[in-house]
Amino acid sequence: MQAAPPEALVSTLANGVRVLCLPMPHLQTACVSVFVRSGSAHEDRAENGISHFVEHMVFKGTAQRDARRINVDAERLGAEVNAHTDKDHTAFHMRGLARDAPAFVRMLGEIVLQPSFPAHELEQERQVLLHECAEDEDDGLSIAFERFDRACFGAHPAAWPVIGTRRQIERLTREQLVAYVQRQYSGANIVVGVAGAVDAEAIQREVEAVFGAVARGAPNTLAPAPYSGDIVAHRQAAELQAHLVMGFAIPPAAAEDAACSLAATLFGEGMSSPLVQRVREQLGLAYHVSCAADVFDVCGQFVIEASTAPGQVMELLSEVMSLLVAQAGHVDADELARARNQIMVRRLRAHERPARRLEDAALDLLLLGRVRSLQALRDGTDAVSASDVRAVFERLLASGVSVSLAGALPRAASTRAREIIARRGRSG
Repeated sequence: MQAAPPEALVSTLANGVRVLCLPMPHLQTACVSVFVRSGSAHEDRAENGISHFVEHMVFKGTAQRDARRINVDAERLGAEVNAHTDKDHTAFHMRGLARDAPAFVRMLGEIVLQPSFPAHELEQERQVLLHECAEDEDDGLSIAFERFDRACFGAHPAAWPVIGTRRQIERLTREQLVAYVQRQYSGANIVVGVAGAVDAEAIQREVEAVFGAVARGAPNTLAPAPYSGDIVAHRQAAELQAHLVMGFAIPPAAAEDAACSLAATLFGEGMSSPLVQRVREQLGLAYHVSCAADVFDVCGQFVIEASTAPGQVMELLSEVMSLLVAQAGHVDADELARARNQIMVRRLRAHERPARRLEDAALDLLLLGRVRSLQALRDGTDAVSASDVRAVFERLLASGVSVSLAGALPRAASTRAREIIARRGRSG
């Protein structure tokens, strides 16, 4: 019997670039990604949105190829090309046949390290980003999330929107984009990852050839994001629903706090969870309601979201607060077992999907300095007791809730929300 391949092969080039290979020999395709520890939380106020702008613009031309050539060369191999920006990182992806993985490393390296930012393409892409911004401005739930971030973290960059603002998108220049990439995209902040049936040694050689000359630089670190907490409301006459985003600060990724993740899963993941059972199944207050523990480099958020009828948003808020208080008083053993199993299955499903597995492992490297094994993650979750989860809810309620309301809201919505929170807190 052959030994199982290791979950992750990691090496580091002399300039700090890390090479991550996840052997998945049963696949015929491969995912190749470049992750950069540079996102909206690394920006200053005048350049908010520049990470996302860069993400769009690197595909618009390099010293060797224009935008059309980049797309043609990828698609003639059948490859899918994508990218995304978040608060603490930006990532660029290609997926195609496993035999083409070395070519994907070369293509992504050229795109990420040698973007030309052609002036005519920049102005066209600026208009695309302004359209994307307009979509967010028309979407009540997007507005609620944006203002929730601000309610949690105030003036810290972690509270700023990833896309930036209309005003900043209109003002960013080519020179700013070039300087930002030169400053942020350094070896100490780059992970090149591959998942699939690939030759790890060949990938190592290719990454060395493409990324070996990148300046090392220093890790892009951030100041901690202090939690402020607030209740905000934004009325939109054209909206047909009222949107609620509420939650609390939790520790950042480096804390590896399994109890917070387990608490969020127990509270609001799945149709049998207390949140969904009460809000949707028993009271019919929302079609979709959910809870998640989102963790980033310097902050974390325990987030509850739902959309409801304008006349029911205060009832919704009241019920959610009552459920939170109830969990702080008692955590059911069967509910805890259900949540553990949901987390285990979710992780196994992610482990079977090369793109998701690659992202999880790369973010581990960027934010923790190592890749956690499935067994280590499971051990961490299994070690959390019912009293640990109950203590999470106690801490959340003691720290102060942040609430963001948007859409078709009743008058004095923020004042009424404060009254409900104060009353429910006392009743607990």
